[in-house]
Amino acid sequence: MFEITPLQPVDYLVVGHIAADIMPAGVLLGGTVSYSALTARALGLRVGIVTSSGADAPLGALDGIPMVNIPAEHSTTFENINTPSGRRQTLHHQAAPILFEHIPQVWRSAPIIHLAPIANEVDSSLAEKVSGSLLGITPQGWMRAWNENGQVSSTAWENSDQALRHAGAVVLSIEDINRNLELVEEMAHKTRLLCLTEGEAGAVLHWNGDRRRFRPPVMVEVDGTGAGDIFAAAFFTRLYHTRDPWEAARFATQLAARSVTRIGLNGIPTSQEIEECLMEVLL
Repeated sequence: MFEITPLQPVDYLVVGHIAADIMPAGVLLGGTVSYSALTARALGLRVGIVTSSGADAPLGALDGIPMVNIPAEHSTTFENINTPSGRRQTLHHQAAPILFEHIPQVWRSAPIIHLAPIANEVDSSLAEKVSGSLLGITPQGWMRAWNENGQVSSTAWENSDQALRHAGAVVLSIEDINRNLELVEEMAHKTRLLCLTEGEAGAVLHWNGDRRRFRPPVMVEVDGTGAGDIFAAAFFTRLYHTRDPWEAARFATQLAARSVTRIGLNGIPTSQEIEECLMEVLL
């Protein structure tokens, strides 16, 4: 295991696999960890990453972010193909599991801790072992299964009650739950805050028995990859700073909408976009 030494405290810790995404242009860096870490850094936070990857991962975009990287033969590798019936996703490789012991002591009580599995690599029991001020969860990697050919499909989130009980906020997408809105209602009753992202339709926030929709501004979409991860990091960060879930959801919706106008990690918010979105929600 490789650590940057000495490790300093961080404001935002994100735990999960980075992804090596097979795209027409080649293998690109992806995964919730990548998008959320870069977004949190753009928002001015000190960020740390606990992940696992192989030598095949193009990690250059994460330069400057302290990282604990568990060695693996291959990085978690996805191939996404858009079809008339929706996106078809294939998992080609999976990196090493991430355990509580892999998280440095100095990071276990970071103010914001984001559990961000993409391929069931993080045990959901971590939710009760970390002690940050805000535990944010994006559970998509616990809601994926794959067959012997790597074909990815939706599956039930096993042992979800444990993680939902400890979470300060949960963000998931309409695709994560296979458009099962009854499941969203059920999960919302088991956790403090739950936000469902729905692409160009925006996001729906469940809090204290209330439910509100947040509409994004109209944008010309070039690439929606990572928009939900940018939303999650922006939501967790703003929620931590303001303790106002409604304002956090408005801000995250505005910021994520702007990200779709650029391809891949180029969608990470700029300082100008962050200022614009803050003005939008504060007006």
